[in-house]
Amino acid sequence: MVNHSVSYENIYIVIKIFNEEGKASISELCEIAGIHRSSYYKWLKTRKSKREIENENLIELIKEAYEERDGILGYRQITIKIRREHNLKVNHKRIYRLMKLMGLKSVCRRKRYRYIKSTPDITAESILNRNFRAQNTCEKWLTDVTEFIYGNGKKVYLSAILDLGDRNIVSYVIGHSNNNALVFETFDVAIKLNPGAKPLVHSDRGFQYTSKAFREKLDKVGMKQSMSRVGCCLDNAPMEGFWGILKAEMYYLRKFETFEELKIAIKDYIEYYNNKRYQRRLNCMSPLEYRKYLSNINT
Repeated sequence: MVNHSVSYENIYIVIKIFNEEGKASISELCEIAGIHRSSYYKWLKTRKSKREIENENLIELIKEAYEERDGILGYRQITIKIRREHNLKVNHKRIYRLMKLMGLKSVCRRKRYRYIKSTPDITAESILNRNFRAQNTCEKWLTDVTEFIYGNGKKVYLSAILDLGDRNIVSYVIGHSNNNALVFETFDVAIKLNPGAKPLVHSDRGFQYTSKAFREKLDKVGMKQSMSRVGCCLDNAPMEGFWGILKAEMYYLRKFETFEELKIAIKDYIEYYNNKRYQRRLNCMSPLEYRKYLSNINT
């Protein structure tokens, strides 16, 4: 039956587009929508209103955005994308209604975070104290390691650093082993890309971050260390949030058979995230766009 909270004209538009794509006949689509074919053909012959034309265009833009990233974008992300890339002033509720009518929703699914208890050797206070705001880049860095499975239960580890100033992934390293070398290389890359930076560095209490060698590495470049409290994954929430986004929008959507296949997918996604994934908290810019914006207003 037709949902009367949705305008009939939008239903007619969707019927027309789906029929043109060969998904079903007019008769079948009208039956699914619960309307008479005569009503549809009458609408087809009438002059279209300005809003009908707008909705036709919006539906095409929604489909394009949705298919571009294999269905990972929800109505909020698609709204931002249309606003940014097509310079259209459109309400997110309108996009939501059109997507619902088209049967489109994000294919992403979330997995719960599991905390693994460990006994640290060296600890630091939670200086960050869940203050995730930063006025500038290279002011506060968050870091962590996450795990992926490929093939027949083989593991891959990803170490990354996130800048709270622009939510950019500053550096990352992909490896077969979750060890000190993985984490240390991540910091070596970050320091090389940001010479002279002295951010507060926050992590959980993983064994790499509680090692003497890691503390010495931070001391050498003048960086101060902060750590999450025991069992408090929310102390590193933005980093955990990035893992959730990465896995929901890329990893959980397909099965990876080889290390190289998974490695390429991770690299491609981080490239997309830094350059093309718009965020409301960043004034609807991507992280690297926002970095340039901060640089311009601070000069």
